[in-house]
Amino acid sequence: MTRPPRILFWVQHLLGIGHLARTATLARAMTGAGMEVIIASGGEPAPVIDVGGARLAQLPSARAVDIYFKVLHDADDRPIDDAWRARRLAASLALYRDVRPDIVMTELFPFGRRQFRFELEPLLAEARADGAPVIASVRDILVAPAKPERMLEMLERARKFYDLVLVHGDPDLVPFERTFPHLAELSDRVRYTGYVVDEREGPASADGKDEILVSAGGGAVAEPLLRAAMAARPLTQAANARWRFLVGHNLGQDVFDDLAGMAGDGAIVERARRDFPTLLKRCRLSISQGGYNTVLETLAAGARAAIVPYAGGLETEQTLRAEALQARGALEVVAEADLTPVRLAAAIDRALANPPSSAAGVRIDGAAETVRQVQALLSPA
Repeated sequence: MTRPPRILFWVQHLLGIGHLARTATLARAMTGAGMEVIIASGGEPAPVIDVGGARLAQLPSARAVDIYFKVLHDADDRPIDDAWRARRLAASLALYRDVRPDIVMTELFPFGRRQFRFELEPLLAEARADGAPVIASVRDILVAPAKPERMLEMLERARKFYDLVLVHGDPDLVPFERTFPHLAELSDRVRYTGYVVDEREGPASADGKDEILVSAGGGAVAEPLLRAAMAARPLTQAANARWRFLVGHNLGQDVFDDLAGMAGDGAIVERARRDFPTLLKRCRLSISQGGYNTVLETLAAGARAAIVPYAGGLETEQTLRAEALQARGALEVVAEADLTPVRLAAAIDRALANPPSSAAGVRIDGAAETVRQVQALLSPA
């Protein structure tokens, strides 16, 4: 019996869990279409992530301990070194040789994760030698590199190793060339898929119904937003509503306990949940950072939203997307530098006064279109 097409999907999250969450959504879509997907994950385990029928292969993990993603630590909280890199490369190549995939996909690389070129360039060279097509899976907006010449490196690697570049965005909202000026030189292999959205239905429950839902993804940089939302609550027109604070698993237990102690009547503080997309569909308003997955799931759910885009380090991605959506009337934005309880409360009241949002004319069929593009590469006409 002929086996199903086999996809090896490499992903590395360093601070938040958005990259892994988007990969998991795509993996579920591909397995649903009859493919066998093996996710090679190089970040810390994330309990909230559901890979469905895909297989998660955990590589030696690394995480960022600074907002510039320059200092990386291993699972034992030691700085990564050449010995760690050798183990990581060996683990990735061993996984590739065990899987023998029909297609290799990499999340973000070559448009980011440059620190892992020691691992990916040998792996991709082996895939090319074996005749396995290679796909880049990349979100709509790149973070500007500290050195402009890095953009040319991205272009060179894309042309050397990749057959297809899937941009998970909509050019009518934010064209990829806005943050990757060399797009025209890759036009022969670039396809827009639309945004990738997790639209699964969670279990039946009253949770989320008419609530104010406060979330911040994995939570690693969420504390200021969560505290500001807690303080803004009594200042809003929704002060008497039930508020649900979802605290990511990367935020320490001491902070979680402190927030729980501050909550008072009418508020629930709990860890992030896998049924977050379903809670969004039931809520009165979503308050969150501006991560790709959260914002697009909020739009798909038709929820009103107040967004505080993360802007630490060199990050501009969340701000650019949030401002583009605010211009379409889809949500309210408070700049992270301007975040105070009073300003957040004002944005919440503005959002509550607006009609429920929609996808704002943005394509959100990215998972299904990714499946079609992968199938076309597997069975060229």
